[in-house]
Amino acid sequence: MMNDKKNNTPEHIHYYRPAPDHTDEDHHIGPDYEGPIEEHPLWQRDNVILTSVGIDIGSAGTQIIFSRMHLQRQSVDLSSRYMVIARETWYESPVSFTPYRSDTLIDARALGTLVDEAYRAARVTPDEIDTGVVILTGEALRRENAERIARILSEKCGDLVCATAGHHMEAMLAAHGSGALQASHDRSERILNIDIGGGTTKLGVLENGRILSTAALHIGGRLLAVDGNGRIVHLDPAGRLHAQRAGFDWDIGAAVTGDQLDAVAESMADDLVKALTGRPPSDVMDLYLTDPVSDLNGIASVIFSGGVAEFIYAREQRDFGDLGRRLGLAIRRRVDAAALPWTLLADSQGIRATALGASEYTVQLSGNTGYISDPAKLLPRRNLQVLRPSFDFTDSFSPESLAETVQQHMQTFDIATSTADMVLAFHWRGTPDYRRIRDFAEGIHRGAAERLKRGRPLYVILDADVAMTLGNVLHEEFAVKNGIMVIDGVALWDFDYVDIGRMRMPSGTVPVTIKSLVFNDMVEDPHRHERVHHIPGDNHGT
Repeated sequence: MMNDKKNNTPEHIHYYRPAPDHTDEDHHIGPDYEGPIEEHPLWQRDNVILTSVGIDIGSAGTQIIFSRMHLQRQSVDLSSRYMVIARETWYESPVSFTPYRSDTLIDARALGTLVDEAYRAARVTPDEIDTGVVILTGEALRRENAERIARILSEKCGDLVCATAGHHMEAMLAAHGSGALQASHDRSERILNIDIGGGTTKLGVLENGRILSTAALHIGGRLLAVDGNGRIVHLDPAGRLHAQRAGFDWDIGAAVTGDQLDAVAESMADDLVKALTGRPPSDVMDLYLTDPVSDLNGIASVIFSGGVAEFIYAREQRDFGDLGRRLGLAIRRRVDAAALPWTLLADSQGIRATALGASEYTVQLSGNTGYISDPAKLLPRRNLQVLRPSFDFTDSFSPESLAETVQQHMQTFDIATSTADMVLAFHWRGTPDYRRIRDFAEGIHRGAAERLKRGRPLYVILDADVAMTLGNVLHEEFAVKNGIMVIDGVALWDFDYVDIGRMRMPSGTVPVTIKSLVFNDMVEDPHRHERVHHIPGDNHGT
């Protein structure tokens, strides 16, 4: 399952859309400027370069990838939104086995050494990292110290590196990193991304640059491993289950033959086909770790990623003493036989997909139309829980009804009396005239009255460009003396968590990283897999 090829200085630059059609003169830099364009304050106002890290701690493998992202302010109608127009992957660590101390613990010291070595090899320090993700997935996620390790790494590895976990999040990152999401946009078709790792298989249905649904199955290449003598040295409970489904009752230390391992791999491949085609039997449905994937109708193509994909695409031939090679070959035979009835696309990032998706996970920038009363005091902030009250901003909505909706939503999430900071998120629609903005401000002021009385700051994030006006009205007309941050251009949902970075000058932007914090058996947002995520460069935003 490992890929030990070192690629210390790759120059993989990926443009999400054609270069902007405006010229430097359009940004009023002028023809007489002779210095580097990147050093001109006006260019820096409209362009932001972020250094990102992706630390992928999976069931079998751990890898670290560093990238740079170029975000540019859209020039249409003076929009304050920034979109990723290019990314450069400038260091990929070797893929190493995820170190475990026992069946219940990750080896924190050994893992820390892997991360430190990657930073040294990349010649970068945590102070130089603007954003990124530490993601624990598959069987690594189930270890007792997974959450603590993720939290420690996220705090030590950079300015706004967030910890995240969960099957839906990993499926989304794999779809971003594999190239499947971009391919669905470029090909204008529905694509299925199948990411097969050491412990789990993540599924993502993508169409025209949007993620329609995600899911996960307990199928993986390292649920079972043997030593050089053919004796089982690792047997995950799911590995034991798959062996039993193939007719074998194995324990640690049992001697197994190559033919028997082939039989288990063939059975797993059959289960994957059954899960994705026709009406899966109940025993196959039991392999789902989430709700089953939806939107399978109309799929035109399939892309594989994850460690097993290296064998499916014949880029790796070695046997690492697990089921990875056997499973990959079994799946490829079924693809060639049209048991999975979709066109196989070859342009996949394979084992690197999740780490690439994590390092290049779309950090959103709120533009310079926000209102932040005291940036030094209010920012940065980590792990802010998002509450998005569902409210219809009709032309004649009342502040009282908005306030009641906000209060009920905070009570539902048991945060009405909490002292923890949180974010109120809204989907604003309609004209931004003064009367409506004032009613909006009054509704928020009334709804958050108890929190404001206790001295808590007010964090509000909108998806429309009315933040500066709303913040000013709250401060000036409703005399809110608490800290106020109102930013726009970012779409959020209930059950999201966000990290909000320091204001970046001279662009006046604020980076926002959206994440999931699902560990162990914590209940995930039942609607997360139904959300729509646009690729960077899509004019509709995220």
